Amino acid sequence: MSSIRHEEDFRRERRNYFVGLVLAILLTLAAFGSVAWTDWPRMTILWIILGCAIVQIVVHFHYFLHINLAKSKREDLQLILFSFMIVTVMAGGTIWILYNLDMRMMG
Repeated sequence: MSSIRHEEDFRRERRNYFVGLVLAILLTLAAFGSVAWTDWPRMTILWIILGCAIVQIVVHFHYFLHINLAKSKREDLQLILFSFMIVTVMAGGTIWILYNLDMRMMG
């Protein structure tokens, strides 16, 4: 019985990884395709890329990192969001400092 359950879990997890891989590839191709093969305005393309990026983040969280909004996984999600906040503050601060230095050197 344990062997059958283990095999079912393995198949389900492999199927989830495959679905995640296909979705990630489709989203990547949609972003590249919107740039390469369309004559849409620049802002439209940027919004498409942003939308694909956000959906791809959700796909990676759900299918590859197995993070969802279940109570048992909230600590993992909070850790990832906190890490994202720290990286955003560091990157934003660096860009702000470099921009400020550039303005001071020009003037």
